[in-house]
Amino acid sequence: MSSHPSAWNPAQYDRFRSERQQPFHDLLALLHPRPEMRVVDLGCGSGELTRLLHDRLTARATLGLDSCATMLAGSSAFAAPGLRFAAADVGTFDAVGDYDLVFSNAALHWVADHAALFARLTRALADGGQLAVQMPYNFDYPSHTVAAAVAREAPFRAALGGFAVEPSVQTPEWYAATLHRLGFSRQHVRLQVYTHLLETRAAVVEWVKGSLLTAYQQRLPADLWPAFLARYSERLLPQLADTRPFFYPFQRLLIWGARAGCATPRAARRRP
Repeated sequence: MSSHPSAWNPAQYDRFRSERQQPFHDLLALLHPRPEMRVVDLGCGSGELTRLLHDRLTARATLGLDSCATMLAGSSAFAAPGLRFAAADVGTFDAVGDYDLVFSNAALHWVADHAALFARLTRALADGGQLAVQMPYNFDYPSHTVAAAVAREAPFRAALGGFAVEPSVQTPEWYAATLHRLGFSRQHVRLQVYTHLLETRAAVVEWVKGSLLTAYQQRLPADLWPAFLARYSERLLPQLADTRPFFYPFQRLLIWGARAGCATPRAARRRP
């Protein structure tokens, strides 16, 4: 993947609000709070979960960054002392020793070259700093493979200039080895399957309309987008079981690491 789509529809994304928020809470449970933490949240979206992160850590300062103006538009509703939001491309984020926690929930899978990315994220940490990242890992599921296949069909291929979403996310073992190489003294890397019960298989289309398909929608002419969506549905739905409810397994990768000076994470802790 090359970049985070710049035009999200917050209402569409929020149609599956509780399902999308659970991985955030699981990632939060891996953190080890420390006094007076300086935090950056990459891909903060509306800012709602960034506010929760800020409050749970009683952080001294938290910066939420996102490239999408429509997602950031409502962030003022979550204002708090020490918390601020700004528009920025998380793919080019760069800092040196400024943060005690670099946090990102469901954003960095849009960024290419994870070797360079994770080196930059590590460089942003102070001694004892923590890195916490959650990314979707469902790229071999029909919802994703069909989108790429349709993008290669006429007339979409020409309109997209040959673009198709290609995963930049690596294997869990790769991230474990990368954290070790980058000097993290402790780490927790796991692949987790989140099981969702959707009303019908057609709801999978609604799910990806709020995430994956935005990358295609913003690149296609407005008059061609309905045809792309119709063709996508035509090819996808026969590949999914016609059950009610529809069982939708969604894999996600959770990554936590701490540089020397941070205590063991409270991985068993659960939110109330």
